[in-house]
Amino acid sequence: MDLHDFEKILGYEYKDLKLLETALTHSSYANEKGNGHKYNERLEFLGDSVLGFVTADYFFNNMKNLPEGQLTKLRAATVCEDACYDYAKEIGLGEYLFLGKGEEKTGGRERKSILADAFEAVIASIYLDGGIEPAREFVLRFIIPAIEKHQVTFKDYKTVLQEVIQKNPEETLTYVLVGESGPDHDKKFEVEVHLNSNVIGKGEGRTKKHAEQEAAREALELMGL
Repeated sequence: MDLHDFEKILGYEYKDLKLLETALTHSSYANEKGNGHKYNERLEFLGDSVLGFVTADYFFNNMKNLPEGQLTKLRAATVCEDACYDYAKEIGLGEYLFLGKGEEKTGGRERKSILADAFEAVIASIYLDGGIEPAREFVLRFIIPAIEKHQVTFKDYKTVLQEVIQKNPEETLTYVLVGESGPDHDKKFEVEVHLNSNVIGKGEGRTKKHAEQEAAREALELMGL
């Protein structure tokens, strides 16, 4: 198992690769090795907090129309064990785990609790190695698509704008992708919303849908709505 291969999947290059190794080490493996071999439970504790903070910070700054109750429900849905298990499977984390022989034989590489905990430990390892920004970038790679999956009921600026424009049937709204930058794991999209041939709003986002929503929001603001 080559941890450098996993670094590429994570999209992060460690200064101290031992942190990643610890994040992927289950207690069953450490117990077999003995001599105080490090395992990932303490990292999981820290990673849980980093995941919660990054997610809460993103929701607070990007979903300004959602009340506290809905923000809490959304965060719970996107950082729970089931969600972390899905994120772990997405990057094939199970293949890189260090497990004890017994845990290996009983399907530990697919066990939800083990994968979810290791995913949080990986977040902590990135945070300790490189600080909050690379940890934020890694977390949002999973959280932003998860928001769309959970069909968040935030204010739909595109629908509001469409309703405003429909009052004048001769007018046509179109969304145009004008820019795309960044690596695959951290794309940024730029979108313009056109009213007939005039640009009435611009937006950026980590998904095309988010960029379109931001463009519609700017258009509504410019209209005083």
